[in-house]
Amino acid sequence: MNDNQSAPNESMNIVVVGHVDHGKSTVIGRLLADTGSLPRGRLDQVREKCRRNSKPFEYAFLLDALKDEQEQGITIDSARCFFRTKTRRYTIIDTPGHVEFVKSMVTGASRAEAALLVIDAYEGVQENSKRHAFLLSMLGIKQICILINKMDLIGYRKDLYEDIVKRYTEFLNRINLTPQYFIPISATEGVNITYISEKSVWYKGPTVLEALEMFKADILPEHKPLRMPVQGVYKFTGGGDTRRIIAGTIESGRISTGDKVIFYPSGKKSTIKSIEAFNSENKSIVTAGFATGFTLEEQIYIKRGEIASLANEAAPQVTTKIRANIFWLGREAMQRERPYSMKVGTARVGVTLESIVKVMDTSEIKYIPKDRIDKYDVAECILKTNREFAFDTIQDIVQTGRFVIVDNYEISGGGIILEALNDRQVKIRRNVISRNRKWEMSFIFGEIKKLLQRKTILFKPI
Repeated sequence: MNDNQSAPNESMNIVVVGHVDHGKSTVIGRLLADTGSLPRGRLDQVREKCRRNSKPFEYAFLLDALKDEQEQGITIDSARCFFRTKTRRYTIIDTPGHVEFVKSMVTGASRAEAALLVIDAYEGVQENSKRHAFLLSMLGIKQICILINKMDLIGYRKDLYEDIVKRYTEFLNRINLTPQYFIPISATEGVNITYISEKSVWYKGPTVLEALEMFKADILPEHKPLRMPVQGVYKFTGGGDTRRIIAGTIESGRISTGDKVIFYPSGKKSTIKSIEAFNSENKSIVTAGFATGFTLEEQIYIKRGEIASLANEAAPQVTTKIRANIFWLGREAMQRERPYSMKVGTARVGVTLESIVKVMDTSEIKYIPKDRIDKYDVAECILKTNREFAFDTIQDIVQTGRFVIVDNYEISGGGIILEALNDRQVKIRRNVISRNRKWEMSFIFGEIKKLLQRKTILFKPI
């Protein structure tokens, strides 16, 4: 890697998607090689290995480390690699294009801020080219660049390139996706990856690297209401330590000592006494993106899965019924009334499919009537949980608006929450939360607390 570049402050996660064998891994390998981002000797090592095995060298081999991937020439799992420019650090997520590994593609894309979608110029738009675009839209990724790869196989013909652009744009318009660029490239020959080639003299747009540099990195959502899913509560007893530390990662907003916090769905409230850190100095303020812990003035009972928010900010939603979009990956179809488990943040609740609003054919983008959700289906549906839980809609806070469905100890689906729906307990819940929010420590409890803090002996044994 080039060590002469100054360390940039900004970072960005980019996911690379597309149909199988359209050249995703080759694009990334070429990008790493041409920017001098490979470990010293790595390129020569792969070339020599290919020579010894009598195999043609491919830049994809720089990423596909698994034996099955090299033998079959496909990416099986999401792979991450890193490089940097003068302006920012990049994490490139290479996802599989084969339909059987869509789960890995969704997992990789869920962590991305922008996407490169690769289409083979010779084969044209395929089923997964459409499916992956729809999934990017569903995950809320709006910054997308389309790479028309393998232009060398069609002689860099402008008319064929424009035909793919036209047909694919018509499809993208139907799912409300507008890519920033369509770039004709040849990853094998390095054309338009980091430099503009005379082989495509008719193309006047940016290179792949220039397009990446023009993407806007997400700003940590510090300006949004506080959301900190509780990961755990830790009690230390050594050396007279009496702290109960509530730990988790701040997904949005910020906390500081003295803040009044409310935990949902319980509605319990307290005041932050101190912010704790492991093996470092304690801070008075912690912002979004950081794992932290804090203690409370009043020792209320809090458990894993609750979401901490500030009393003076918008609260998360709480209910047992939601409207959601689901992408199903399970071996067996998702069916009504069958019990599943749903994970939102750190919470895990039992859930059932109450009703299906509509199922979408992702390749044709049309709705089809169905009474179950089959593998690779995308459906809008109503879900019912066995107890109340806290969350946000995807429009408000993305981090607490996504979920996964577990079936028989295996992640079988994922989705986004579109709307909170009223259930039978809505009035009771509102009264309980209102009561907990208005609860104040009594005079008697306050005096007892002061005496205990001074370690006064209130009662002596007879």
